[in-house]
Amino acid sequence: MSLINTTWKHVRRSPYQSIAAILIVMQTFFVVSMFIFLIVGSSRIIAFLESQPQVTAFFENETKQEEMQVLKEAVKQTGKVSATKFVSKEEALKIYEEQNKDEPILLEFVTADILPASLEVSTYKIQDLSEIYTLLKNAPIVAEVIYQKDLVSKLTLWTNALRTVGITLIAVLGISSVLILVIVIGIKISQKKTEIEIMRLLGATSWYVRWPFIFEGMLYGVVGAVVAWCIASGILWYATPFLNNFLGGVSVLPFSSIILLEILAVEILLGILLGVFSSFLAVLRYLK
Repeated sequence: MSLINTTWKHVRRSPYQSIAAILIVMQTFFVVSMFIFLIVGSSRIIAFLESQPQVTAFFENETKQEEMQVLKEAVKQTGKVSATKFVSKEEALKIYEEQNKDEPILLEFVTADILPASLEVSTYKIQDLSEIYTLLKNAPIVAEVIYQKDLVSKLTLWTNALRTVGITLIAVLGISSVLILVIVIGIKISQKKTEIEIMRLLGATSWYVRWPFIFEGMLYGVVGAVVAWCIASGILWYATPFLNNFLGGVSVLPFSSIILLEILAVEILLGILLGVFSSFLAVLRYLK
């Protein structure tokens, strides 16, 4: 209890320095929170795309059912296909009628005979789509293949870029946080030189003197992490309706409470480690 009281006195006696330390840590963990949200969200988008028909092959009108089945089995034998779905002419007509139910003019002269049967294919990994596309494209019974190559490539590219930028930014801010905490705690140690010397003359051990400063660093780390998580979660909650509207049918948001609490727990742990590491460097440097 005395250790906590001593730590609180350190914080209370130098409020501006303490606020500066918390703000720099909060800035770091705000970026961490937003980075995690982006990674989780982009992973869900990719998972959604992987669960949808990603390559659609339209057959020639004269193609027999047996020939379609042979091609379907050939696609499955690649070992990279998670699901296949055959859409007959009649089913294609129903889909067309549902999509254009508000446009009766477009339905007047459309029959099942003029719509092609198709094969919808999904893969386990987006990277395997190009191989499946090539296989279907080269099949003589296939008239056309639709493959959202640009969308998939751009999404993968953006996800990888986000990870690189996010990790780099977090590393830079993390180093800045450590340096700022070392300086702040070092200043506080310097301000208490006389008090520390008196404690040592009275028989206080080195670790008895050091622990309040280490706890102070932990406090900065935890408070900064919690405040940053609250701000980031509030922004996410506020932006959820807009993002859902923007993403259309992609089920990305909202994040479950369990996921948010798991992120908070991870950030608190990282805040403790950051605070302990920084304060430990400070006491090693300023408390000989």
